[in-house]
Amino acid sequence: MYDVIVIGGGPAGLSAALVLGRSDRSVLVCDRGDHRNDASRAVHGFLAREGTAPDELRRLGREQLRPYDVEFAATAVTDAVREPPGFLVSLGDGRRVRCRKLLLATGLVDMLPEIAGLEPLWGRSVFVCPYCDGWEVRGAPLAVCGGDGAALALSLLRWSEDVVLFTNGGGPLAADDAERLALAGVRVREEPIERLVGRDGILERVVLAGGDAEPRRALFLKLPQRQRSDLAEKLALPVDEKHGAETGRRQSTRVPGLFLAGDASRDVMFAIVAAAEGAVAGMTIGVELQAEDLAERICRGSRASRGK
Repeated sequence: MYDVIVIGGGPAGLSAALVLGRSDRSVLVCDRGDHRNDASRAVHGFLAREGTAPDELRRLGREQLRPYDVEFAATAVTDAVREPPGFLVSLGDGRRVRCRKLLLATGLVDMLPEIAGLEPLWGRSVFVCPYCDGWEVRGAPLAVCGGDGAALALSLLRWSEDVVLFTNGGGPLAADDAERLALAGVRVREEPIERLVGRDGILERVVLAGGDAEPRRALFLKLPQRQRSDLAEKLALPVDEKHGAETGRRQSTRVPGLFLAGDASRDVMFAIVAAAEGAVAGMTIGVELQAEDLAERICRGSRASRGK
């Protein structure tokens, strides 16, 4: 039996594994190899790792776990069942393994709109977060796509004076949003987007139904997301589509022994925040395990004392 199984090998999962490994805990990290930021060229806002490629960040993290009792399984987790005092976890390679504590660091999946030409631009000039990617396109003609993207469009004015909001045929904006955008100098195009045109991953223009086009250097999407894994729900932990699964104190949940970290818990979606949540979860899990071990040790000592 492992002390902890971590599901997800991104910044949250690896950070938790580091804290737990340094607590001399046996850890299994299950990572099937797909991550939300796979299309991105660089991680931003991560102190001391600014501009590092996501796969390089993960490689460095795994390398730094080598001295510890941390194993990796390059497989999905198909099921997890709470069987006190721990969990029974089914792996995609057919194995069934047990653990005392379980950490979900499975992250989210962005639900991309069906717009022709988007895929080769995704992660290079089509983004979701201006705090992550706005600096590289500052001062350029920018765009937002999404009928509910008024707030995102207004926020982009920090990086560029030339911002267009495309509602993509989603209907007219609310009157107060339309007024604020107009007063701030953000233009609105309500026609459906026919396609995105770019070269070598760089957006050049947004072509609208009817043939009109807007030259743009980058497009920010207002996107819905879904949980990458349904394990939280399988373990009777409710998941809200807007806010994700609920976490309590220090990444704990209402399910005993189950913890969440990273995008799976829907906090600020920065890699550095995910790593911080993983570290907090790792420490919280370590404290719980230590308390259980100490209680068992004292119980054994008490039985031994009575037997003398």
